[in-house]
Amino acid sequence: MDSTGDLADSRDPAFHDRMETLKRFRSADRGYWREVADSDWHSWRWQLQHRITTLKHLERLLPHLTPAERQGAELTSKKLAMAITPYFFNLINLNDEDCPIRRQVIPRVEETHTASWEVPDPCGEDSHSPVEGLVHRYPDRVLFLVTDRCAAYCRYCTRSRMVSNATGYDFHPRFDKQIEYIKQHPEVRDVLLSGGDPLLLSDRKLESLLSRLRDIPHLEFLRIGTRIPIFLPQRITPELCAMLRRYHPLFISVHANHPTELTVEVKEAMERLADAGVPLGNQSVLLQGINDDPAVMRALSHKLLMCRVKPYYVYQCDLIAGSSHLRSSVRRGLEVMESLRGHTTGYGVPQYVIDAPGGGGKVPVNPEYVLRRDNDRVLIRNFEGEVFEYPEDRNGIPQSIAGPSQKIEEPELV
Repeated sequence: MDSTGDLADSRDPAFHDRMETLKRFRSADRGYWREVADSDWHSWRWQLQHRITTLKHLERLLPHLTPAERQGAELTSKKLAMAITPYFFNLINLNDEDCPIRRQVIPRVEETHTASWEVPDPCGEDSHSPVEGLVHRYPDRVLFLVTDRCAAYCRYCTRSRMVSNATGYDFHPRFDKQIEYIKQHPEVRDVLLSGGDPLLLSDRKLESLLSRLRDIPHLEFLRIGTRIPIFLPQRITPELCAMLRRYHPLFISVHANHPTELTVEVKEAMERLADAGVPLGNQSVLLQGINDDPAVMRALSHKLLMCRVKPYYVYQCDLIAGSSHLRSSVRRGLEVMESLRGHTTGYGVPQYVIDAPGGGGKVPVNPEYVLRRDNDRVLIRNFEGEVFEYPEDRNGIPQSIAGPSQKIEEPELV
């Protein structure tokens, strides 16, 4: 990274002003639905029943669709269905074709363009699935797929092969078989419920599943991966939170990519979960023109912390078929990450990872802060580009007689 680029911009008053604007919490406008009764608007079931799912409905709400969007919406039945909750739709800037909310949920014809390196199952989940609906890729934990449905569909979805069933994947979870597999594998200590979105289940069905898992002696904790608090904050009811409280230790990973997604409604939903004792982490996907920007990512991190959510992961966009128009570069990802380290609290710095294509798991990717190791020292640089030495021999043994680490002016190039 050019250390005089984004880092210099971060000291610019214009950069600061832009970030502070992005950090403001706003309520979602009712827009087209302003005549809807409050009891309906705040009902998560009403929101689901009135999602935008057809081109005709989309054109009524967004009359100035681009040709690429219109073609994309016509073809959704062949790749990934379109569904947008009224609440989330109202976060779209209707006058901006490049609105970061719009680009995440409105289909584009580019989704039908597949590069030679893009595949339907980029993370190799199917090849690590001992029973339908369960992925056992890491030694001590499993991914438990609950459903193939979501409140709204992200256009870069890693599981677009199965989510919404537009491709005919015909996913049918087998809870009995999934749970029996976990019972027979005592090395499994951690279960992540995902899908689709587990929080689309009713409280009763979700509690039934959580209670069955909690009865397995060797399971230490449970996790839920969800975008419901972002797409459908109305679902995070006091009753749901009271039920979740009974199954601790229980962690929830949410998924927000842009500060605009963090509204007053989302903040209140997150606070209800946090007050129920649920630790919250956020998983973002690095997306071109959406959040591959230092000011955007820093504002997102700050707003997440204000919502009591720890920025947890930033994923490099998986090589899912039809996602190249949304994929940013690893180089840009490293630049964005470097603009965070040292320029915001450590709690606000997520781990940047690539989910290794083919099923290799998450691989951390970091800017180069260790410059060199030799016989008696490790050369490191800080967030400002200054270089320091830390005494340690080549075998990793600390020097027994040495002073504190010293700053040096001219390091030898690696």
